[in-house]
Amino acid sequence: MMFDENTLLVVVIAVALIVLSLVQLWLAYHHDRAVTAAGPIEELAVYERRIEGKRQEMNDLEAEVEKRRQALAVKTDLQAEVDGLRNQIETLLTEWESLRERREEVQAVRRENEEAAAERLNLNAELAPLRAEYLEVKERLQKAEDLAGQTERLRAEHEEITRKVAGMRAELQRLSDAEKRIENLSDQAREMEADNARLEGRITSQEAELRDMGVRVTHERRALAEAQSEHGRIAAETATETIELRRVQGELPALEARQAYLQEEIARAEGRTPDDAKRTDQLQELKKTPPVISEMKHWSEAPDETETEAIRRTEQRLEDRGLVYPPRTLRAFHTAMKVNETTQMAVLAGISGTGKSQLPRQYAAGMGIGFLQIPVQPRWDSPQDLMGFYNYVEQKFRPTDMARALWALDEENNKDNAVKDRMMLILLDEMNLARVEYYFSDFLSRLESRPAQKEDDRNERKDAEIELEIPNMLKPPRIFPGYNLLFAGTMNEDESTQSLSDKVVDRANILRFPAPGKIKSGVATRDTGEPLALSRKRWKSWVKPVSVVEDDKGVRENLDRMVDLMRDFKRPFGHRLGRAIMAYVANYPVLEGAPPHRDAFADQVEMRLLPKLRGVEVDGTQPFDELRKFVTDLGDDKLADAIDRAVSESADSTGQFVWSGVTR
Repeated sequence: MMFDENTLLVVVIAVALIVLSLVQLWLAYHHDRAVTAAGPIEELAVYERRIEGKRQEMNDLEAEVEKRRQALAVKTDLQAEVDGLRNQIETLLTEWESLRERREEVQAVRRENEEAAAERLNLNAELAPLRAEYLEVKERLQKAEDLAGQTERLRAEHEEITRKVAGMRAELQRLSDAEKRIENLSDQAREMEADNARLEGRITSQEAELRDMGVRVTHERRALAEAQSEHGRIAAETATETIELRRVQGELPALEARQAYLQEEIARAEGRTPDDAKRTDQLQELKKTPPVISEMKHWSEAPDETETEAIRRTEQRLEDRGLVYPPRTLRAFHTAMKVNETTQMAVLAGISGTGKSQLPRQYAAGMGIGFLQIPVQPRWDSPQDLMGFYNYVEQKFRPTDMARALWALDEENNKDNAVKDRMMLILLDEMNLARVEYYFSDFLSRLESRPAQKEDDRNERKDAEIELEIPNMLKPPRIFPGYNLLFAGTMNEDESTQSLSDKVVDRANILRFPAPGKIKSGVATRDTGEPLALSRKRWKSWVKPVSVVEDDKGVRENLDRMVDLMRDFKRPFGHRLGRAIMAYVANYPVLEGAPPHRDAFADQVEMRLLPKLRGVEVDGTQPFDELRKFVTDLGDDKLADAIDRAVSESADSTGQFVWSGVTR
């Protein structure tokens, strides 16, 4: 735009100059004519006046041009300022665009903050009743926490005193050695009489101080025992109140079922017709075949083979699957499954990722046994979580897959459609996520009440049967968990799990899986194919009674040593555990060339005795020395070394024994 105005100005000036030149030429021409032709003066005056007007116009044009030049100069300055402002605007726009992502992030954060604030308000509303309940529980547990703190302080003082006593014992030993050297150097007795008297004085002083320390340790132990007793009493009261609450909650469905039944009876007495929904078969859901039973029905029969051949076939399946277990581990689990008459289940404990769940699964597939895995939930608190419950809204019994499987395998109550001559392994996966006593204790008692396999006592069978809580039925169904059912459980050991009660420990073989020494790839090498069904008859032929080892002198001696050891540990056991140990020894598959019963007894030390020693003080090591000697006599050096390592680690940490397993 600026270039066009300058050009126009130049053109205007040029035109003005041309016009001026033409006027001058024209005037000169007329002047010549006036001079030569002597034209009229009036006409010349007219022309002069016109020329003067043109000259005035030219002056005005020059003034206008000057004004335009000044305006153009001002416009140039303004244009420069505008260009500067335009550059600033472009810079600001660029910066604005570069901050677009940050603005979006800020907006997103604001939205998240608003959502979080809304969620916080909702959570505060939900937490209000829970906070009141928490305050009540906190008040009740305050005493227990105070006692726990006092226990920790006493334990710390006890450890400090123990260290001082150890230092004084070392000093006393050093002084005793000095005294012996003095006796050996009798020829220098006269020269060292003063030193000898001084050393004897120090010994007397140290002995007196050691006795004082012993008295203090005794007092501190007594105080610690009293504090632990008080803590245990409070914990027992809390557990009792919790169990009472669970009992009331467990009785509520039965009372509701009784109420529904009485309402039905009242309706019949008054001549009213029951609803059509109540006429439906209450066992309809229970009779549905679970997938595990459907698969078992299509399995081919396994060939006639010995127990050793079946174990080797299972070992091969594990190897083909890329799973590596020591042969002792597989044989121990196999034996634990065989003795389900005296020991109701096997528990596989250890850290996560060590193959605890895969061993039962692949063992069942290798042996030809049906496998049902039941993931335990933290909210489980009653047997209904295992077997199912009655839905009063739908007026139907909702069984679990475990209840359906038990019904399908119960040949007595389900004579028409029962799956006969088959075995089933049920795995309670992560069984200690919930309190085992709440949901499995009653079931465990039923398993223990089963009559012997060779007996057919209807009364004893009735005690072991599990009655399903279904209202509006004159005879609710009762399921018998027979010996064709094998039970196992896995147990992770971390802060989110519960410890096992003594009832479960006494009725289970506990296989502990330690952390692996080397990480292996675990890649499957080939397809293992479909399992071959193992008949219950063949399984039963592998199970041996306790009588085959009862009269064995070596078995009796080893069992007596185990009884004496546990008595020294203040952890005695009774006839039930003794017979369970002998049953395990009787059913252990003996390897070629292995001493009879040694591995079986070593397994029982690891699986039955060591879990019961949890919390035993390791300051007095004589019982542990006897235990190590017993295991060494059994020929299991790895187990003896693991016990020695566990004792040392426990002494360096809490002073209480903790068994963490043996790596074979």
